[in-house]
Amino acid sequence: MFFKDIIGQENVKKHLRESVEEGRVPHAMLFCGPTGVGKLPMAVAFAQYLVCSGKDEKGFFGDEVSEEPCGQCPSCAKANKLVHPDIHFIFPIYKKESGRDGDTYPLSDDYIFNWREAFLRNPYLGLEEWLRAIGADKQKGEIYVAQANEIIRKLNLRSSEGGYRVVILWMPEKMNDSCANKLLKLIEEPPSETVFLMVSEDVENVLPTIQSRAQRINFTPVPEAEIQQALQQRLGIEASLAAQAAHTSEGKWPKAVEAAQQDSETTEDLEQFKQLMRLAYGRKVYDLKLWSEEMATLGRAQQRQFLLYCQRMTRESFVCNFHLPQLNYMNIAESAFTQRFAPFVNEKNVAQINQALENAGKDIERNVNARMVFFDLCLKMIMLLKQT
Repeated sequence: MFFKDIIGQENVKKHLRESVEEGRVPHAMLFCGPTGVGKLPMAVAFAQYLVCSGKDEKGFFGDEVSEEPCGQCPSCAKANKLVHPDIHFIFPIYKKESGRDGDTYPLSDDYIFNWREAFLRNPYLGLEEWLRAIGADKQKGEIYVAQANEIIRKLNLRSSEGGYRVVILWMPEKMNDSCANKLLKLIEEPPSETVFLMVSEDVENVLPTIQSRAQRINFTPVPEAEIQQALQQRLGIEASLAAQAAHTSEGKWPKAVEAAQQDSETTEDLEQFKQLMRLAYGRKVYDLKLWSEEMATLGRAQQRQFLLYCQRMTRESFVCNFHLPQLNYMNIAESAFTQRFAPFVNEKNVAQINQALENAGKDIERNVNARMVFFDLCLKMIMLLKQT
C-alpha cells in the first residue's frame, strides 16, 4: 500500500513522513475521523513505510526523503500482500457457537486470509462489509481478551526482519473491557521499535485510558475536487456524474463510489426509510409492526447502518426546507423523495426524531431485542411526524 493510493489527507501523509525523517515516531497513534476517509489504508501504507528496507539505500531517507516506500525490496513485496511477519493485524471478529470448543475465543489470525482478501479488494473496508465477508453479518463484532494475550506473546519475540514491528488495531472501540485493560501497559510501554496504529471509527467509545496513551491523528473529509478527480481517473466515471457523486459523498470515498455506481444497498435503505415515514405518517400500526419484524431479520451491523442512514436523511430533509441546494448532499432518488417529505421535518420535531434514531442505534449496539427497538421507533415516529 502506498500513500499515493489514498485520496487526499496530504497533511496526515506529511506528518507521518516527517515523524520518520526526524526519528520521532510515536509508540502509539490513534487515527480518528469520519468513516470512509482513508484511515485504515493510511495505517497500512505507513506500516509499509516503516518496514521498508529501502530506507537503508542511499537517498531514501538521506538528503532527499522519498515520499513513498521503495516498492521493490522484499519487505515491500510482503507488506503489499499483507504477509509481512512484523506487521500484525487486530480486527473485530465473532465467537462461533460450537460444541467441544465452544469456550475457546477466536483470534484475528483465525480470519487473516479473509482479512487479506477483503482489504485487498477494498482498502476502504467498512465494518458491515467485513462482517459479511466472514459470515457474521448478524453479529456486532468484538475483539476478545484472547487477542490481547496473543499480541503480547508475539511482541515478546524478536523482530523477524530486524526493524520496526507494527500492530494495526482496527476499531479499538470493539475491544471488550478485559482486552482493553490487558493491552494498556503494552500500549503505554511497548518493546523497542514497536508501533501501535489504532484506527477508530467511533473514538468516543475508545477507553479513555487507551486514548491518553496514544498520539491522536485527526482525519478530515476529503475535498470534493479530489474525490471527483479520483472517480474520473480510477473508475472512469463521466465528469458530471463524478461531480454529483463527489458532492453527495460528504468527503467519504466509499460513499462517492456508491453514489456513482448507484449501489443497491443505498437504494434499499432509501426504500426502507420511505416506507417507515409513510406508514408512520399514515398511523398504520399493523403495517409498522410487520415492517419492524422485517427489519429485525437483518444483521446488527446492517440495522445500525440503516439507522445512521435515517439520521442523515432526517438532516437532509430539514436542511431542504431552507431552499439552499448547495447545502444538501443527496443523490437524485433521495432528493426526489425529500422534496415532498421535507415539510414534515421541522424545528418542532427534528431534534426529537434524530434523538429517537440515535437511541435506537444505541439499543441495537447493546443487543436489545431488535423487533422491540424498531416497533418502539415506529410508535415514536407516529407522534413526532404530526408535530408540523
